[in-house]
This record gives sequence, C-alpha cells and structure tokens, in this order.
Amino acid sequence: MKFLAALPATFRATFPTTLSTALLIACTAGIAQAQLPPAKAAPPKIVVTGAWVKTTIPGGSVSAAYMQIQSPTALKLLKVEAPIAGDAQIHDMKMNDGVMEMKELDSLAIPAGQMVELKPGGRHVMLMNLTGPIRLGDNVPLKLVFEGADKKKISVRIKATAREREGDNKGSAP
Repeated sequence: MKFLAALPATFRATFPTTLSTALLIACTAGIAQAQLPPAKAAPPKIVVTGAWVKTTIPGGSVSAAYMQIQSPTALKLLKVEAPIAGDAQIHDMKMNDGVMEMKELDSLAIPAGQMVELKPGGRHVMLMNLTGPIRLGDNVPLKLVFEGADKKKISVRIKATAREREGDNKGSAP
C-alpha cells in the first residue's frame, strides 16, 4: 500500500471507508439490476370476426358456434367455454366414403398470419347440454382459450350473435 503514502493525509484517513462505500454501492446496484423482472412480451393480437351461433330448435340442447380467427403468431385454440353450455368442444366434420363424420379435436392450430374459419359443415364449436334455448338475436358470450409457442395461455372473450343459418343477418348486432 505504498501508493497510500503519496496521498494527502486527510484522504489516507478516509480511504478505507471511501473504498468500502464505493464497493458497497457498486455491488448493491448490480444486485438491484439483477433482481429486476424481465420485460413481459405483449400477447399476440388475436382477431376474431363474424362470430355467430345457431339458434336452437324447440326443446333442443345443442348448438354450434362459428367464426374466423387470425393471429400474427402461431397459436392453438385449446378450448371454448360458454356459460350457456354444460360442455363446449372443438369439432371437425369431413366426408368419408359418402358419409359425413364429425369428430372432436384436442386443439385447433391457428397458423401465423392465416385466417382459420369455423363454419357449418367443417370445423366448429359444439355447444352441448344447453341451459336454455338460443333465440334469434341472442348474444352468447364465449371464452376462447389459446396457447402460444411459449406454452402461455391467452383468453379472448367474445359475443356470438344467434342466427338461423350462415349468411343470415337477421338478429345480428350492429
């Protein structure tokens, strides 16, 4: 510590304290920076358009929901929840040897930047064990639960207007 001898006496007396304080401040600043939470990425902008549900027949306990879904990032639609239905399932319908078959899907892929259409005769959401009828013009709340590539869940709440058939704007909300 010969270099201390070259320093003025007043500085020599406070040097150990000054050095300790400087080290403490530097270490504390490093710890504070290390404890900052990482910046959260904004969830993708999921766009759901044209949502509608089929009106029920008198005494009916099932319906279906249709819509178009688009996202700038790849997602999976994992499930749909509807307070009016005891169960909601994602289904697909396909013609197989002249017979229309319907099967439940575990999830529905939404490729990045592409519009996925849920429509009559194809992919759709089956609403089963309904708690009441769905009448023309009713607005049925639906909660769509997606999963991103990072495995995080993203929920989107929409309202689907009840119609009798595709393209029927009677009862549509403005």
